[in-house]
Amino acid sequence: MTITAGTAQSPEAKARTQAETRRIPVVRQEGRPGPQPRGRQRPGRPLLPAVWAWLSGSWATTPALLRLLRAASLSLVAALTLLLLTAGLAASGTWDAVADREAPRTTSAAGLNLALNDMDAQSANILLSSGNAGEGRMSVPYDKAVGFYDDARHTVSRELRTLAVAAEGDRDAEHTVETLTENFARYQELIGRALENDTRAGGKPAALEDYRSATVLLEHQLLPESRTLIEANNAAFEAEYDAAGSRLTAQLIAAVVIGLLLLGVLVAVQWYLARHFHRILNPGLLAATLCAFIAFAVGGQMLAGSSEDLRGARRDAFDSVVALSRARAIAYEANADESRYLLFRDQRTAYEQAFLDRSQQLYGIEGARLDTYNGQLAYTWSSYRADHDDLRFIGEFRRELDNITFPGERAAAERTVEAYATYQRDDRTIRRLVAQGREREAVAFCISWEPGKSNDHFGAWMAALDQVTEINRTHFAASVRHGRGTVSERLPATGGALVAAAVLTVVGLRPRLAEFRA
Repeated sequence: MTITAGTAQSPEAKARTQAETRRIPVVRQEGRPGPQPRGRQRPGRPLLPAVWAWLSGSWATTPALLRLLRAASLSLVAALTLLLLTAGLAASGTWDAVADREAPRTTSAAGLNLALNDMDAQSANILLSSGNAGEGRMSVPYDKAVGFYDDARHTVSRELRTLAVAAEGDRDAEHTVETLTENFARYQELIGRALENDTRAGGKPAALEDYRSATVLLEHQLLPESRTLIEANNAAFEAEYDAAGSRLTAQLIAAVVIGLLLLGVLVAVQWYLARHFHRILNPGLLAATLCAFIAFAVGGQMLAGSSEDLRGARRDAFDSVVALSRARAIAYEANADESRYLLFRDQRTAYEQAFLDRSQQLYGIEGARLDTYNGQLAYTWSSYRADHDDLRFIGEFRRELDNITFPGERAAAERTVEAYATYQRDDRTIRRLVAQGREREAVAFCISWEPGKSNDHFGAWMAALDQVTEINRTHFAASVRHGRGTVSERLPATGGALVAAAVLTVVGLRPRLAEFRA
């Protein structure tokens, strides 16, 4: 008989044994984790074990953590210092560009345009008042016209020199100024010939022909070129303004982020020291936090203030300066068209339409004709005076009235429009006298400076226009001064506060770190 070792199990016992075996926990060797399900992280362990191990091993000690916080604080101080220094220097450069280049170039181009129109208007007035080779001359209008002509000629020469210097390095601007200078020399030659012919007996027809040629050159070459310079220089100013505004906004946001991080780190260090060293406050870190807050506040004010000053200089002040400078140049064009209307009988319809076109550029009224313009002007202006939101006109005067910002500006602008309305009524008197065949009376009324005459009212209109322009120029200059002062005063204070914050941070943490070296 064969003997078999072991004990035989019944089927029921065998099943119980297998069930118990499945319930027995598997004990794994420590430090050797078993397989993990894919896509799931074991609970209680870091997401990045290597990083966690590095932090735990390298920075878990108190002195190492303090050094880390100190390095973070000093790095943020350095970043904020660099940002504010860069922003302050850029803002200072923007003010130099705006005040010393962009604005003067635009106003010089506008001054050139105005002086060209004035020079041509005075040439026409000389021819109107000179008589026949001096016989029958209107002495006062003639002498005044000669004086104003010389003033305008010197202004054109001066503005051309200014624009030539400003255009250096800009090929398009240089070419425009060169062309203007050449055309102005030709224009002066034609005007000089006209005035010389006018001194000879019977020379009036030749003088008028030379003057007509000069006017054609002015209208087709000189004035369009000067307007191109105005628009180009004003566009350059606008581009500088847009770029500087965007830059200041981005720098302010960055300064706020870095400043808040710096304050947060300094507060965290203070909290850590209070918790681990059982000290309520660290005087050095408290002073460092205060200095950082001062730098943060003053630097933010510097950036926000620069942005606001720049907006005030461009939008509130210089936009009005440009509109009013255009208005003054258009006014002289209209005045010249009035004189040409009297000089050239064969072109009166054209110059009458030109006068209306200039009027519409200044105070545009939809559908107005020359014979209805004054009535519509009176109606729309009375509507505006009753309700300042009721603006039924367009043009350069509307641009100014839409941008009223400073004390006294609205009253000055309204006086300008009212003086303009008086001048418009004088124009209709001139045309009525011409229609009645009283041409000499029309000329005398047009170019006379006696009280109540057209040139006297024109002078009053220009004086009112100059007053509202000066209000805006004054505030532009004030915005530039304030903007420059904001940078020059607050940038050193900000830098000093940040340097103090860095030094105080180091000094405040030194005793705590020294405890571990001991």
